[in-house]
Amino acid sequence: MTTYNMRKTITALVLAAAAIFVPQAKAQFRYGPMAGVSITNLKFKQDLVTIDKTVGYSAGIGAEMMFPGIGFGIDLGLYYERRGAKANLGQKEIWSSQGYGKENIGLHYIALPLHLRFKYTRMNGLEDMIAPLVFAGPTFGFHVGNSKLPAFDFSGGDLAVEFGAGFELFKHWQITGSYNMGMTYVTKAKILTNYSARAREWNIRVAYLF
Repeated sequence: MTTYNMRKTITALVLAAAAIFVPQAKAQFRYGPMAGVSITNLKFKQDLVTIDKTVGYSAGIGAEMMFPGIGFGIDLGLYYERRGAKANLGQKEIWSSQGYGKENIGLHYIALPLHLRFKYTRMNGLEDMIAPLVFAGPTFGFHVGNSKLPAFDFSGGDLAVEFGAGFELFKHWQITGSYNMGMTYVTKAKILTNYSARAREWNIRVAYLF
């Protein structure tokens, strides 16, 4: 997906969300700091070399807009995210002959999630201490940097589908786990026509919403 098309998609989704949610005066909007860790991987089209998972991380702002009484809303945010994997390029002569071995493919993004959320709050007061929640929807990533690896090209952005669950503690702390499945390629080899990869990651995030 090109950066231009991604921007058009994001604009359309934001406008649609605004049309649905903004007119509702009772919607509760909250935001606050968020940080997380992840296990990240790259799924290549062919198994030419072994790929090792790496630890990633994220930090930024998390937010939610909820509608009291029905439990539905949206969650969104804006945060920096590091993901990637390690590729054992030395296993193939086309790369080992150029001096490549086990190479780190590190990817740096500014991420923009836009998810549908459901939070169960009808528990006779227990929701003031703990409230379970689930969410799903697209996450848009804007590529802002990568590790130095001349053998590969990198795309300008990433579109992923993310879904997860978690709970809210004492109406402020939110702890969630999610799986992020990339739908567009994030990197591809320069000397092979069809050797590209999509991102995969498991996340654990903690946010404090004011």
